[in-house]
Amino acid sequence: MPFINHLWEYVVTPLSVLQMPSSISFAEILSYTACRQLSQMFLAVVFFHGSEYILAVAIHGRSNVTLKSLLISKNYLLAMIFSLLEYIVEIVLFPGLKEHWWISDTGLALVVIGEFTRKLAIITAGRAFTHLIKVYHDEHHLLITHGIYRSVRHPGYSGFFIWSVGTQIMLCNPISTVGFAIVVWKFFAERIPHEEYFLKRFFGSEYEEYAHRVPSGVPFVK
Repeated sequence: MPFINHLWEYVVTPLSVLQMPSSISFAEILSYTACRQLSQMFLAVVFFHGSEYILAVAIHGRSNVTLKSLLISKNYLLAMIFSLLEYIVEIVLFPGLKEHWWISDTGLALVVIGEFTRKLAIITAGRAFTHLIKVYHDEHHLLITHGIYRSVRHPGYSGFFIWSVGTQIMLCNPISTVGFAIVVWKFFAERIPHEEYFLKRFFGSEYEEYAHRVPSGVPFVK
């Protein structure tokens, strides 16, 4: 019996020591990766929606702004919940998928670019920028063609498209990246023609010339 115990210690103990660094390393990588990527996602979402509301209040006044300016809808929440579930499942089953930092950092860069583009669009347009499509022309609704609008007709939509897809690239979520790109693109592909129908009514040939000269800012949407 003493011989067997000695043999057990001689064989098993070194194996356990060899395995410990691997398990500890995996736990550290998993914890760091999840904390960094999820905290970036949380901050990106909070800043995006919070700044949307704050800018709306600053530009239009508190009495003219509702919680709809937060841009949080039922479908949006479902999409975000799905992306979170995808992240959890993939980081548990395929943790290596989340370790491509060049992909995650590219997504983070897109989030920043999209955020900057949209907020610049809101600030440049001022009171002419609203979250709802205007179907009646008022004195504050001007045709903005300067600043960022000189290069892109709908920089607010372009910024949101880049931001939303960037959040999923940042999380290394392949399914949600494709899903967000398709859904958000389809939404703007339908919204832009509808909005521009009224813009052409409001501004006539001036807008038609502008639309012919400047791209929409959303891929494959004229």
